Amino acid sequence: MSSPVRSSAPAQPSDALPAAPGGVATAEIPSPASPGASFSGPTAAELLAFVRGAAADTELIASLPLDPEGRTWIRLEGPAGSEAWLIGWPPGAGTGWHDHGGSHGALATAAGALKEDSLAARLPTEGWKTLELADGVDRERRLTAGVGRAFGKHHVHEVRNESETEHAVSVHAYYPPLPMMRRYSRNGAVLRLEQVEGPEDWQ
Repeated sequence: MSSPVRSSAPAQPSDALPAAPGGVATAEIPSPASPGASFSGPTAAELLAFVRGAAADTELIASLPLDPEGRTWIRLEGPAGSEAWLIGWPPGAGTGWHDHGGSHGALATAAGALKEDSLAARLPTEGWKTLELADGVDRERRLTAGVGRAFGKHHVHEVRNESETEHAVSVHAYYPPLPMMRRYSRNGAVLRLEQVEGPEDWQ
């Protein structure tokens, strides 16, 4: 089986953290802990059950203010110490390529539809600035209202609302709470590490 990465170059540490985006709702809404969550934290399956339940909560979804100019979000209390967010996506909004700093997680769409592009490859977490991806590692999913997915701690993806007219709303949960996020740019098969964010950049 061929490696998902063809070549690599040493990474340099990133000192430049981006400013937090505007249009942020900061209210904290508690949610019940997931039954059966252990002291070691919730599993990806438990996070998926949580985000699906939250996405079906019409009162919670209606509490999110929507902004036509940018994403909005409310931080939720996830199960068993996890980090969770309710996120609004105006038409055309997206995340860009990123990972979750070693946390596993889940997401579910509550309204509208989201497109997820991901890599079916485990990338090295340290020591590189650019990678050339092998053929066949790209995966694509369309997450319509009520659809969710769980992912592991090495997941790299981008998510966007491709609608030209409709907002999308989704629920996301991560465990452990995100220690960092690495953001990437992509040009064809070449993935480049652009910056590293810490929790202070999105809380």
